[in-house]
Amino acid sequence: MRLVVSLLLATASFISPVSAFAGSADVEATIRDVNVDGMSLVLDDGKTYAVPAEFNFEGLEPGQKVIVFYTEVDGKRVVDDLEVLQ
Repeated sequence: MRLVVSLLLATASFISPVSAFAGSADVEATIRDVNVDGMSLVLDDGKTYAVPAEFNFEGLEPGQKVIVFYTEVDGKRVVDDLEVLQ
């Protein structure tokens, strides 16, 4: 039984650093461009963030401060969530 528990703990400690790379990140910035046709946002950090098909662009405009929660997929930043700051 001790061997099984030891193997499980060793496996968990090996896998946990890998999951950190798959996690979501966030950035606080100002919207520079809203591209509805291209399904993307450009922030003042100079990076483009792709949005999913069901993303609602309503009320978003250049100059707004936002927090963008994103995940990198195949080298692209894909928006998971967005919060408009006041």
